[in-house]
Amino acid sequence: MMDRDAEVVRFQGAWVRRLSVTESRARTVSMKFNPYVSKSRRKNRKRHFTAPSHIRRKMMAATLSRDLRQKYNVRSMPIRKDDEIQVICGHNKGNIGKVLRVYRKKWVIHVDKITRDKANGATVHIGLDPSNVMIIKLKLDKDRRNILERKAAGRAAVLEKQKGKHAEDTIAMETS
Repeated sequence: MMDRDAEVVRFQGAWVRRLSVTESRARTVSMKFNPYVSKSRRKNRKRHFTAPSHIRRKMMAATLSRDLRQKYNVRSMPIRKDDEIQVICGHNKGNIGKVLRVYRKKWVIHVDKITRDKANGATVHIGLDPSNVMIIKLKLDKDRRNILERKAAGRAAVLEKQKGKHAEDTIAMETS
């Protein structure tokens, strides 16, 4: 859609359309909820690839299976050694195994039954992205139980807060 106020100008060796003030403002406005967090692609990529190990742990989380989700009222957990997982995406979809290693430096996990033979005959584990797996059995210890309880309590508090948002009479008035 060409704007009547727009003019064509030469910029860095190419002819480009200069936007009017109103059109350029409309393109730059976007919703951002936290003013202290950047939405710059460059900064987010830098933070992702230079993240320290304790932050990578949280970023390397996997969803829980339906029965674990109902049991603990938690949607996902950071993956850890000795968890049992099922691959839900990719070439190894459907495979089930135990996590042997969480390789935070490379953003991958190694699972016991998912291997590949090299040309020299050696067997190596294939690195899987944690977002492509689902945890079907958790290795629970004291700290992990505390994390599950804390996450479930936070989720319950949010649901409780949203519960009284609309009264029944206001909903009835809106529908009629």
